[in-house]
Amino acid sequence: MVMWHTVPWIFFLSWCAVPVGLNLRHETTAQLLGWSLIVVAALQCVQVNRTLRRALDHYLGRAPFPRRDLAVMFGLTVAGFGLALALQHVDGVKGGVIGLGMLFLITPYAEALGFALSIRSFFRHLAGILVVLLAAFAAVGTRGGLLAALAVLIAVGGLVSLLTSRCGAWTLAVMWEAERARETEGRLAVAEERLRFGRDLHDVMGRNLAVIALKSELAVQLARRGRAEAVDQMVEVQRIAQETQREIRDVVRGYREAELGAELAGAQGVLEAAGIVCRVSGADPSERPLPPAVQAALGWVVREGTTNVLRHGDAETCTITVSVTEGRTELTIENDGAPEAPVGSGGSGLRGLGERLATVGGTLEHTAADGTFRLTARVPLPGPGRPDRAQDPADAVPLAPEAKAS
Repeated sequence: MVMWHTVPWIFFLSWCAVPVGLNLRHETTAQLLGWSLIVVAALQCVQVNRTLRRALDHYLGRAPFPRRDLAVMFGLTVAGFGLALALQHVDGVKGGVIGLGMLFLITPYAEALGFALSIRSFFRHLAGILVVLLAAFAAVGTRGGLLAALAVLIAVGGLVSLLTSRCGAWTLAVMWEAERARETEGRLAVAEERLRFGRDLHDVMGRNLAVIALKSELAVQLARRGRAEAVDQMVEVQRIAQETQREIRDVVRGYREAELGAELAGAQGVLEAAGIVCRVSGADPSERPLPPAVQAALGWVVREGTTNVLRHGDAETCTITVSVTEGRTELTIENDGAPEAPVGSGGSGLRGLGERLATVGGTLEHTAADGTFRLTARVPLPGPGRPDRAQDPADAVPLAPEAKAS
């Protein structure tokens, strides 16, 4: 976008304002026509900057055809060529420099057309403009090599504008389409996980609630008849309800847990798909299994750390290191593209990670310096003389309040 906005002004200075302004003859008519041409050319640059975004949105299918903007652009182009014809007629510019001015005058309008029209329509418009201009210059006395040079310059200016606009727009469209596909893939993954969670809950709740309803109805009928079996049925209802509660806990726990090995592989794949070189080194969780609660806590660190790398800063490389010693496990995520932040600052995601690690006796540290952000999580391992705080995954991944209530 910066290139598209600045290139017309660069061409304006190098092809129009400087060469035409320095080579104007000193007659009043030549000065008036020449500086009027320069002003109109500057207005062309202003208008193409205003038109650019709407023409690009039309190319991407996000906005209607920018008819009014192109009409203004066309009017300024016609005015510029009219002034150039008048300058040529009075021989107001020395050394045939008017050709450079003609080269510029076509470029802003051709750039706007390059976004708004198809390739075939663009060439039809350019051919029509070329024929009309050559006829007009021939009418004011331009002949031979100068007329041919003007035709070449106008054609080259139109083609250069088409290439700079159309190729860049195509590249930008591909990039945006890839970004939309990436967002869609993320939404589909979330939807798929929600469906899985809902299906598991339905399987547990649907079956067990149906049994509870039937046994409760049977108990009511037996109680009305004064049968002692009603108590047995209600005891069975109580047992099924407790079993259902345990199964729901298992479903929720499985939904919230994170397995470290899978998270490391997933993080590497996601980062490399985003163009970030990712290296995973250190201990292999599959070769040296960690307690489930430790894996769950560190898996969440990998998730949050990967999200931070993707969302914040502009990283090129990321290194994830896992080290296991006799007394603790340490996980470090380091990337080179995070903005500098004061040590101790952090968002709600990092605060949540700290709270999650605290449930297993772990700690979380993060530092930012010289464009490098480092996230370090340390979790103690159970051993002799040390309580095993990582035997039950539910300790490391507490249930949400809604799950506890159910």
